[in-house]
Amino acid sequence: MSRRSLTTLLAAGGAAAALALSALPARAAPYSGGNYGAYGMEGQYPTVSSCAGTFRQVGATRYAEGMALKYFYSASCGSFARIENSRANCAAVLERSDSGAGRADGWVSETVDPGIDYAYSKIGNNLNGRVSRALLTCDGHVWAQTGWY
Repeated sequence: MSRRSLTTLLAAGGAAAALALSALPARAAPYSGGNYGAYGMEGQYPTVSSCAGTFRQVGATRYAEGMALKYFYSASCGSFARIENSRANCAAVLERSDSGAGRADGWVSETVDPGIDYAYSKIGNNLNGRVSRALLTCDGHVWAQTGWY
């Protein structure tokens, strides 16, 4: 093997090893359904600059097996769900009802990332007569939920 081939092989191997050892942050993917995204602010996280600091918790924190579910609302942005002290395979879900009848027309969820114990959903627009609620789901089952707001 020539010296140049060996140098190239070692450089490529070193780069692959460095890439394998560098921990890229895990990012849970949000999921949505129904007509989620049909209204303004939907598809944004509550940290978007125009909404940051405008949310307040509404209703009591709900608990299931030590996990917490919280519902947050902003009169200018909408609402979002947050779960804390959560185990893996759980998600913060926000359901939104167009008519205010308490029947979900759209929903969005966010799973817990590996290595952390919380998650929060994107914003659901429950303004102008629409309502929403938060759910804590694990392995496809609802463990806790809020009322419709």
